[in-house]
Amino acid sequence: MAKFKFPSAYSILFLLIIVVAGLTWLVPAGQYDRVHNEKLDKEVPVAGTYKEVDANPQGVWEIFLAPVDGFYDHDSYEANAIDVALFVLIIGGFLGVVNKTGAIDAGIARTVTGLKGKEILMIPILMLLFAAGGTVYGMAEETIPFYTLLIPVVIAAGYDAVTGVAIILLGAGIGTLGSTINPFATVIASDAAGVKFSVGMMWRLAILGLGWLICVAFVMRYAAKVKKDPSASLVADMAEDNKKHFLHGKDQNQDMSLSGSRQLILIVFALTFAVMIYGVSSLDWWMAKISALFIGSSIVVGLIARMGEEEFTSNFVDGARDLLGVALIIGIARGIVVVMNNGMITDTILHASEQALAGLNSIAFINLMYWLEVVLSFLVPSSSGLAVLTMPIMAPLADFAGVGRDLVVTAYQSASGIVNLITPTSAVVMGGLAIGRVSYNRWLKFIWPLLIILTILIMAVLSVAAVLS
Repeated sequence: MAKFKFPSAYSILFLLIIVVAGLTWLVPAGQYDRVHNEKLDKEVPVAGTYKEVDANPQGVWEIFLAPVDGFYDHDSYEANAIDVALFVLIIGGFLGVVNKTGAIDAGIARTVTGLKGKEILMIPILMLLFAAGGTVYGMAEETIPFYTLLIPVVIAAGYDAVTGVAIILLGAGIGTLGSTINPFATVIASDAAGVKFSVGMMWRLAILGLGWLICVAFVMRYAAKVKKDPSASLVADMAEDNKKHFLHGKDQNQDMSLSGSRQLILIVFALTFAVMIYGVSSLDWWMAKISALFIGSSIVVGLIARMGEEEFTSNFVDGARDLLGVALIIGIARGIVVVMNNGMITDTILHASEQALAGLNSIAFINLMYWLEVVLSFLVPSSSGLAVLTMPIMAPLADFAGVGRDLVVTAYQSASGIVNLITPTSAVVMGGLAIGRVSYNRWLKFIWPLLIILTILIMAVLSVAAVLS
């Protein structure tokens, strides 16, 4: 009997297109009156104005057109997700060029070397670096190479493989959970919600900062316990085998020097995101101009690294190729919304949700929203796909509940972030555990108390923000 394999995000999203198209034959078509919101510069639905309209059911042809229309409307040629998808490919190329230089690897290696004799300090410092990557650009798949680099160092320092996995997975994970300018979560979700990603930054910083402190304390407590008593390790039975596997398999010839050119590349890397923040918040930049910025920065990094034309273009294309799946997911996910809108059932679902949430205060509303996103995150593990799928529906509901749309974005990214610390459908989670030789059930045993603490933190911050918004 064949073993069940959970379908990919692509299959899940396309299946949802089919399901939604089927619903357009069953769910009554309806529409709200809309008014222009000066603050958002968007047309928003007016509560209490819903009315039924003539049906427009979506058939087989519309199902296959949906992913295309997710990128741009094939009739009017109006852009839908094409600008976001193109931005994803360009930033993938930028990361491909930067990663090829070894600058990020060298920066972490220098940090570890400088902590000799004070190894316990590598935990907060490295988790800070990974959290920065998570909050800035959604560092996820990019963490995979670091497991082979860091786990031998961690084991040599007297800790275990679980500690090494936790430093990387929880470090980048809490950064993504508390995203501030992550283009694959916060920026895409804010775009879909109709708000600038800089709105609501204070609450995301609170989740990021407090969450990072909690994660660091959690990992340091476990690491100290293991160093004091190796039998307390969750992988104590594998201790000797892990020492042989990791300490003798390390590549001693890998160049980890932080040369002048690599230092300059790291400065350019940081400045690029700083300029992006300034451009969006002060110069009204959006996807096209941000994409141009990353193209320019890629060229600058290539020149600093003295890459030839062929090497540079190859690295850029390889990096873009790595994120092609993300770009496709964005279009497919937006196609679901297209089918709902064309079938005239989006407002009907919105109306049903409005009625279901009627009477709830802002605190109950935002916490219910968070838990709904948690459930959806298990079904759609792609943070960008989930953002484009849910934000056009969830964000307008916030208008009815008196909650800022930016807070819905924060609830979404927090839910997606916490689920992506454990979901077995994530290549990042399962890949990292496989490299670290930590079984999934042992990882769950390690992390479950932390998940409870982080959930309480997130719900508390969302509740306070809802009251003060």
